[in-house]
Amino acid sequence: MDVLAAPADRHKGWYLSLMAPNTKGPSFAWLDPSKLYCNSQALADCVKDLLSPFHSDTIDLVAGIDAMGFILGASVAATFGKGFLAIRKAGHLCVATQNQNYTDYTGREKTMDVRLDVLKPGMRLLLVDQWIETGGTMTAAIQLVERLGATVVGVAAVAIENTEGGKWIKENYKCSHCIPEELQSQIDQKHLDSFNSFNFSEEEKGNSAIC
Repeated sequence: MDVLAAPADRHKGWYLSLMAPNTKGPSFAWLDPSKLYCNSQALADCVKDLLSPFHSDTIDLVAGIDAMGFILGASVAATFGKGFLAIRKAGHLCVATQNQNYTDYTGREKTMDVRLDVLKPGMRLLLVDQWIETGGTMTAAIQLVERLGATVVGVAAVAIENTEGGKWIKENYKCSHCIPEELQSQIDQKHLDSFNSFNFSEEEKGNSAIC
C-alpha cells in the first residue's frame, strides 16, 4: 500500500496495515507503528477512533508520554481543542518537577518527570501513548498524575496488549485503542498477518526471524 494513499473503504483500523514489523532483532520493539503518522488520513482516522469514547467526558488537558506519545498525544489534543502536557524522560525539564520510577517494556529501570506548575487537584486528563505493552510506562504516568491530585479520565493508545499490566489498565480506567476485536489476538501474539505482505531483504529476514 502506498504510504500516502487512503482506501475508499476506511473501516476502523484500516491504517494498521501501514505499521512495519521489526527487522532489527530482539533489542527493539516488535513493530513500528509510526509509519501510519506519515499518512495524513491515517493519522486523522487513528485520532478520531481514539477520541470516540471520550466525547461526552469533561477533559481539561491531554498528556502524552515521551517520546512517541508526543506525536499522537499532540494530535489528539489539537483535534479535541485541548492543551498538551509532555510527560518527559528524567533530566530534560529545566523547571521544578515531580518524578516517578518505572520499568519499561524492555525491563529497564527508568524515571519520568512532569512539571509542577500545570497539574492541579481536580484537573481531568486524558493520557496518551503510542503503544501499551507491559503497561509499566502508562501505569507510572497514571501514578505521577494522580499523585499531583489530577484525575485520569482515560487512557488512549494505538494498542493495549493483554499483558498483566495492560489488563490492569483496562480494568481500572476507561480505555481507547484502535485494534478491532478480530485483530487483538494477533497483537497479543506479537505478529500481524499484514506483515506477510512486507518485502524483506535477506538480512532483514534473518533479523525478523529472531524477534
